[in-house]
Amino acid sequence: MEQRWGVMGEENLDTRLLAELTEESQDLNSDAVRITREALTEYGQQQEPVRRWWQRGGSVAALAGGAALLGAGRAAAASSDDIMALQTAASIENLAVSVYTTAAGLPFIKDGNKTVAAFITKTTAQHKAHAQAFNAAATQAGGKAQNDPDPKYAAVVKQMLPSIKTPADVVSLAITLEDTAAQTYTAYVSKVTEASLRKLFASVAPVEAQHRAVLLSVQALLAAGDASLIAIPTDLAKLPAAAGSVGIPDAFYPTKNASPITEGAVQ
Repeated sequence: MEQRWGVMGEENLDTRLLAELTEESQDLNSDAVRITREALTEYGQQQEPVRRWWQRGGSVAALAGGAALLGAGRAAAASSDDIMALQTAASIENLAVSVYTTAAGLPFIKDGNKTVAAFITKTTAQHKAHAQAFNAAATQAGGKAQNDPDPKYAAVVKQMLPSIKTPADVVSLAITLEDTAAQTYTAYVSKVTEASLRKLFASVAPVEAQHRAVLLSVQALLAAGDASLIAIPTDLAKLPAAAGSVGIPDAFYPTKNASPITEGAVQ
């Protein structure tokens, strides 16, 4: 794989396709950020009456009455399961930031193709924003921010890092992380109790799914070892057989590998 990457060096690589995919990812993330901000605003507004109740030293009976006035959906907004789901999501984002940051400093990334490095930089910024959004919702719900990485996958990454020697290795690891995030947030849409939190998870999940799609495409083109294929237009006859489907292998996004809500919760 090192030899293939050498063939696809900066001096020969037509980076327009990856540049367009990166731009599309940024556009999708911009939409997600807008929806996420709306969801956080709604969630904060729903939490404010309960927050004021605590500040005034309200009684259990008063809280019960307040819950009835807020409605079942709002009363459930600060449930422990919701908080743990948000903390676990933040832990996954923290791990992604750590992995991409480490990858950006590797010689074959830092001194390699500038477009690939730019994709990593932009994706890192998006994951940081997602972590901030999940932590903001968790603290609004009365929980603690999760600033540590997901413990399960952090152990896996720690074990894998010494064996990462090529860009293809980085891509493979990143695909695993992005897929885990997308599956987890897709599953959480039906697990959280508040509509604004469902909107939050539903706005971030497709961004992670698109990250994975881009990385799957890059992985296939790396395996092909032909820099001329990374171009628009390209020679369709020479594209790998999987080129038409490799980036979107699932008609419906799976959730079987979603992380349980307790996995990254603050202990």
